[in-house]
Amino acid sequence: MAKKQFKAESKRLLDLMINSIYTHQEIFLREIISNASDAIDKLAYQALTDEKVGLNRSDFAIQLKVDEPSRTLTVSDNGIGMDKDEMENNLGTICKSGSLQFKKDMEKQDDIDIIGQFGVGFYSAFMVAGTVTVISRKYGSDEAWKWTSSGADGYTMEPAERESAGTDVIMTLKADTEDEQYSRFLKTWELQKLVKKYSDYIRYPIKLEMEKSRMKEETKDSDKPEYETYTENETLNSMVPLWQRAKKDITPEEYNNFYKEKFFDFEDPIATIHVSVEGAVTYKALLYIPARAPYDFYTKDFKKGLQLYSSGVMIMENCEELLPDCFRFVRGVVDSQDLSLNISREMLQHDRQLKFIAGNLEKKIKAELAKLMEQDREKYEKFYTAFGMQIKYGVLNDYGAKKELLQDLLLYWSHKQNKLVSFKEYVDAMPEEQKYIYFASGENRQRLAQLPQLEKLGEKGFDVLLMTDEVDSFVPQTLGKYAEKDFRSVTQEDLGLSTDEEKKEAAEQAEKSKATLEFVKTTLGDDVKEVRLSENLGTHPVCMVPEEGMTFEMEKYFKRLNPEMGMKAGRILELNPNHRLFGLLQVAVAQDEEKAKKIAKILYAQALLMADLPLENPGEYTDLVCELVQ
Repeated sequence: MAKKQFKAESKRLLDLMINSIYTHQEIFLREIISNASDAIDKLAYQALTDEKVGLNRSDFAIQLKVDEPSRTLTVSDNGIGMDKDEMENNLGTICKSGSLQFKKDMEKQDDIDIIGQFGVGFYSAFMVAGTVTVISRKYGSDEAWKWTSSGADGYTMEPAERESAGTDVIMTLKADTEDEQYSRFLKTWELQKLVKKYSDYIRYPIKLEMEKSRMKEETKDSDKPEYETYTENETLNSMVPLWQRAKKDITPEEYNNFYKEKFFDFEDPIATIHVSVEGAVTYKALLYIPARAPYDFYTKDFKKGLQLYSSGVMIMENCEELLPDCFRFVRGVVDSQDLSLNISREMLQHDRQLKFIAGNLEKKIKAELAKLMEQDREKYEKFYTAFGMQIKYGVLNDYGAKKELLQDLLLYWSHKQNKLVSFKEYVDAMPEEQKYIYFASGENRQRLAQLPQLEKLGEKGFDVLLMTDEVDSFVPQTLGKYAEKDFRSVTQEDLGLSTDEEKKEAAEQAEKSKATLEFVKTTLGDDVKEVRLSENLGTHPVCMVPEEGMTFEMEKYFKRLNPEMGMKAGRILELNPNHRLFGLLQVAVAQDEEKAKKIAKILYAQALLMADLPLENPGEYTDLVCELVQ
């Protein structure tokens, strides 16, 4: 029996197939099972027009068999089988795919769905096996042949015996080493786990003799029952995935149980999205919006992405390309036979089909969240508590590329309504004369509610959105406007509350107070960029506002990122000309310069405290207060 050499390029090419294409050794079982499924597909297709096949769809199966003493794992099918020439061509030539040729022959048939299209999957067996033996009998033939190879040194062919059509792939596993434990692939629990992970939705049953325990019948009524072990040929895969069934046939409990089992969550999801699309790109998807963020969600260890299947075979566990980063919290599966897979089937080629699916899913997720906000506000707010930060960062990412998609999903606390509201709800509730969307950003709602500007806006009946996350300082700038309404910070800009007459009076007041303002600026020096009057302070004497361009919250954020960066918002001290302290200050400037300096420093310190900014010298401030109240 002469050994034949592979027709492909030699040992180097086979080494590449075995060692470089696949990232995980366990993939070999997925590939061998997929090939068996392909073989059954071919015979099942032939059975549609050939009554001689004599098999119904329920007769087809894939059988796994373990023999630990001989260290063999066998995968058998009752599919189309191969004759001698086909074994030579398909197994003796690396990168020759019988499945691909079958698909080309049948390319006019739209419903032909064959997984193995590259001809390298079979050789993944050599990652774990020192020797691979294939015994196959072609349907319609009385002969069977055996192909044996130990790798790149070639293969042998000889006649064999097999009762019926089909193929046995017998893998003699390598000896265990310090680094690799190949024996684990002889354990039924490991095979069960791998089938469940990669091949759970192969359309034919995948069976394995499983050892079980039962009570002996004769000791059933005994005080001391005895037990015995037995084996049962158990089906390991579920075959029909939930997403392949019609929505009307699936209960909410089935959806929730699938999610919890598949993604190891103990809590029901907030929402389920079941998608079935047929057309230029055909795919099915089952997506879930979790009720809570996983413990590692905001860490670099979290892996986003959907599980990707092709014809029931898992191709990727986390396909990142299918989800935008703003929706990275979504869990689920996508199944399509239209995607262009690369040679290992572990990664995707970037093509228009993938982009089409990703774009469609993005719209579906947005629509489901918008529907949840409108129809079940309590659930949406629960979702927002868990993932609202991700939506906010999504608005900022890529220079606001997703802001149109996400802006209607944002919620902020309404100072007037005392609850979370969307921008749409805020705008719908605005008085007719209100021109802007007012917001204030800070560390907590309680502090923001005490800002002087809110008093004046409240008198007008205008609402203010209270923004308390670090990222919130950047959101209004990125959005720019909503529903043609500009965003306006209550601390940074003109609130637009004054009439022309009031503006004229304010200008005259500022001119009269020019000497006082200049005195305060001189006293405080470089601690402030400007000192000015404000009509927006209500009953409060003073306020510190940032110079346009950067808020105090941004300053704190950048300082936390890099204390050495030195980015600082310019400080503008605003004084209330209608408050009695300003009158005292004016008198002191004219009559007692030292006292005026002390008042100016106290007002400056009070403004810093109200803005939640640190005092450089708290002791000096307390001494000044004590001195002036004596």
